[in-house]
Amino acid sequence: MTTAEQRPTPFRMPEQLFAELAAGGGSADAVAFLERAERARRLLLLRTLLDHLDTLPTPLTPAAEVWRLLKEAYERSPEPVERLLLAPTTGAWIAHMLRRVHGTATGPPLWAEAGRLGALTVAAALRAGTDTDLLVPLTDGALSLPGLGTACLPEGAEGLTVGRASTRAGELTLTGPDRAGRPTSLRCRPRPVPVAAAARAETLHWLPLRTLTHSTPTGDVAIPLEDLDPYRDLDDPVPPARLDADEAGAWQRLFDEATGILAAGGAAGPPGRLDPAVIRTIVPWERTSLLPEPPPDVRVSASSGDSYGAMVIARPSSALALAEALVHEFQHSKLAALVHLFPLLDDDRAERYYAPWRHDPRHLTGLLHGAYAFTGVAGFWRDRLAEPEHAETAAYHFALRRTQSRLVVRTLLTSGRLTPAGHALVSGLARTLDAWLREPVDPVALTRARTAAALHRTEWRLRNVAPPAGAGDTAPGGPLAGTGEPPVGTPALRPDRAPWPDNRTHAFATRPAGPRTPDEHLAAGDPAAALDGYAEELAREPADPHLLAGWIVARAALNPGPAARRLLARPELLQPQRTG
Repeated sequence: MTTAEQRPTPFRMPEQLFAELAAGGGSADAVAFLERAERARRLLLLRTLLDHLDTLPTPLTPAAEVWRLLKEAYERSPEPVERLLLAPTTGAWIAHMLRRVHGTATGPPLWAEAGRLGALTVAAALRAGTDTDLLVPLTDGALSLPGLGTACLPEGAEGLTVGRASTRAGELTLTGPDRAGRPTSLRCRPRPVPVAAAARAETLHWLPLRTLTHSTPTGDVAIPLEDLDPYRDLDDPVPPARLDADEAGAWQRLFDEATGILAAGGAAGPPGRLDPAVIRTIVPWERTSLLPEPPPDVRVSASSGDSYGAMVIARPSSALALAEALVHEFQHSKLAALVHLFPLLDDDRAERYYAPWRHDPRHLTGLLHGAYAFTGVAGFWRDRLAEPEHAETAAYHFALRRTQSRLVVRTLLTSGRLTPAGHALVSGLARTLDAWLREPVDPVALTRARTAAALHRTEWRLRNVAPPAGAGDTAPGGPLAGTGEPPVGTPALRPDRAPWPDNRTHAFATRPAGPRTPDEHLAAGDPAAALDGYAEELAREPADPHLLAGWIVARAALNPGPAARRLLARPELLQPQRTG
């Protein structure tokens, strides 16, 4: 742990490690380098925050004294204290606090959020076995201990109060007011526990952090399944959302299956490979019980550059979907760490670019993150091509994601806004994707993937791009419109754009056995039947962008040629400007 007197050694990433990461992958050495860089950044941000906390009025133990005790715990036992300092929730808290002191975030009284440093020190002292005696903030009589769990006073007072946390030889004594204003206390030995053992360790007054167990050749790795910490949500603090024991058990079972799928791909290095041991935290999103049944795919997943290695994920029912999400989110963590080391873009943050995995226009930074994440996803599906139980689905997703990612890479390379390091990174992605585009894929799956890609882009433009004056004079069923050349520059966006569901990307993953809807006919490779179906539905809803996108793509499949290509390039020419 650095101090104000120490000078950190400058970071210089070896060219080979940068090349591995630029290709979309990264060996164990490359990931370890990113982790060391994130450690240095975390400590610098913490030092900056401490400078602000030194002068903050507080009813708690002063920050300077808290910091002294934290360093004492570190000197006694560096490794566990270091894990606490580098935990994703610590990074989220530091970033949130820096936003607060600069006036760009809000929350409870600032002294209470600053008191997280005291909770961190109590947790460090418990890990290291040192003695502490600190005044700490309590919320409804509870103290959240990072990396350990939550201690809850018997009949603790509601709201924000001040308590006293003392540690000795790994034991915590917590005191504070009860609901009648009288002193109340508890004593316990906090520690995280595996999901399978949590029921035996949990009491009314101690909720342990549960961990997912991942077995490796060198021993078991414990990955937090974080449902308690207020800074687990990668942004502002949130209340606990404790999982039922059955839901936590479902997470462990699904995680076991997902890590088995990842292990089948081989060692880390190529894009799409992931050693689960590098995951720092999994945060379950929204659901806390087994019911209702989860969907097969991951509906929500997220990560943050402030919380390296953390992933917020809505549990699916499919281990394959979870494995894909783990790869996807760790790609974001790797890129965020690279962004902390190198300026990659001169981004004006204008949201005007097409991203094939989004309903809305994106800025260049969002495009770069998407391209990097989905290159990893394409690699994940490429590894599944040789697995008989996954081969058909894998062929579709590999073909789709390599095509979409390469489109975004081209946008980035032609944007004129990449730095030299950014250009080297994106060029590395381009080389990976260009090689993959030359690899053979099952023709039926390839056709569905190309159709799904065309449908998404077409519907995106219909919903987001403003047609020029005079467009929309050609109705479905007549000659193909759009014979003009696209104007130079970025198209104007519609003022009435809104979120829309992308139902086709996953629906086209398998070929329908008995197609009935126009989409199903198109997915089954029958564009003529699809075109008739779209035309019939458009007669009732002529302005529906979803139906119109299907009609355009089906018509282009039946009548390929320059006119069809022009309409696919600018489908908004077929739809008049909406008003109101």
